Amino acid sequence: MNETMSKATARTIFTCGAAVFAAVLTLQLPQPFAGSAAYAQSAKPKKPPAPQAKIAPGTPVGTPQAPAPAAQASKFPPRTPFTAEDDAVAGIPGMPDARFFADSLADFTKALPAQPGPWLILSTGGADGAFGAGLVTGLSAGGHRPDYAVVTGVSAGALMAPFMFAGPKYDATLRALYTQTTAADIFEVGGTGESFLDTWPLRDLIKKQITPELLADIATAYKSGRRLFVVTTDLDAERSVVWNMGAIAAHAADHGQDDAALNLFRSVLLASGSIPGAFPPVLIDVEGNGKKFSEMHVDGGVGGQFFVAPPALTESNSGYTIPATELYVVVNSGLQPDFQVVERSTPTILAQSVGMAVKTDIRLMLDRAFIAAKNSGIGFNVASIPANFNAPSRGAFDPDYMKALFQTGYDLGKSGNAFAREPPSFPGSAATQSTIQPNGSDKATSSDPGASK
Repeated sequence: MNETMSKATARTIFTCGAAVFAAVLTLQLPQPFAGSAAYAQSAKPKKPPAPQAKIAPGTPVGTPQAPAPAAQASKFPPRTPFTAEDDAVAGIPGMPDARFFADSLADFTKALPAQPGPWLILSTGGADGAFGAGLVTGLSAGGHRPDYAVVTGVSAGALMAPFMFAGPKYDATLRALYTQTTAADIFEVGGTGESFLDTWPLRDLIKKQITPELLADIATAYKSGRRLFVVTTDLDAERSVVWNMGAIAAHAADHGQDDAALNLFRSVLLASGSIPGAFPPVLIDVEGNGKKFSEMHVDGGVGGQFFVAPPALTESNSGYTIPATELYVVVNSGLQPDFQVVERSTPTILAQSVGMAVKTDIRLMLDRAFIAAKNSGIGFNVASIPANFNAPSRGAFDPDYMKALFQTGYDLGKSGNAFAREPPSFPGSAATQSTIQPNGSDKATSSDPGASK
């Protein structure tokens, strides 16, 4: 296997919540991430090994030994049974406004801020989240960053959303997270029984970065009327769940000695990026119809690459008006076809196929969001990784690759020309289209995602 992964494969890994990528990731890990000296130097301390079985004196060499008690625990304890009806009304004990199902029109409307303003929509993307992190910090540096009334994040977008919502004060934190993080900070190779990889390093990283101070700043913004939404997937119900992270933060601020809200906040972020099959799911305790049970939550990208509103409200004939002044969508991915002669191997075939499917999904979602914004009479803005970005990647979460991508996003954001006013054209369409701008003027707009407004 080559030390350097193809650009398509590297970008595809961790882009969506597809279980098939557990296999891709496991088979595609190059040497620097699979036990070599380079990996060992950057890796975090590993969990202590499971106790070994004792060998009785006089036992012949080669006699099979029973595994140690810890190694025998191959099955998880049974889950508390519950019904679809229980889950439909379930909530977080003591925090009734902590969440709602993403398809609930009434709950979505109730959770929105009273006053309209610009919305920031952050997509999936894994390590490619470095682009969005760089872009938003670049907007700050160039004086182009508005005070977003609503920020939504899915998967990689969820992990950066709290820092962006809390304001430019956390730009330095974003830069450090997306230019210094390595694969060893995200996962450890080895199955858990629920996944091919163990994400205890990511759990520890989230615990370190999601501090009471950050939650206090988020709570202040929430009480001022702004909203922060993060999406996970309730795998039991096969429904997306929107978490009102500002409400959770406010609960933490109001109950300083109670860590329940802080722990929930961290668990939601971990769940939103937990690619099923590759990463273990996150069990979240809820209560419904008088029963206490745990829901299984996985990557929010399973239900869509980003979140603007319940799907029914973005239908072209819904008549719904998005209560925003501008819509800014940051796509942590490239959308152009990425040619390579595909090797006749399972990992590369899966990588190329799923990568193409994800790009198609994003394009369709962008088109739907664009129509919804147009029907609402508000401005639509989208930025994605430019087609000319071609830095090589040595594997998942390669710091050098992420630094280059962060800088690309930063330069775009600082320039003030990061956003196009319409989605990039599908292959085969005209390179330039005439669009009715929100102010009513006709303007020829390039399909290049990095084009100026």
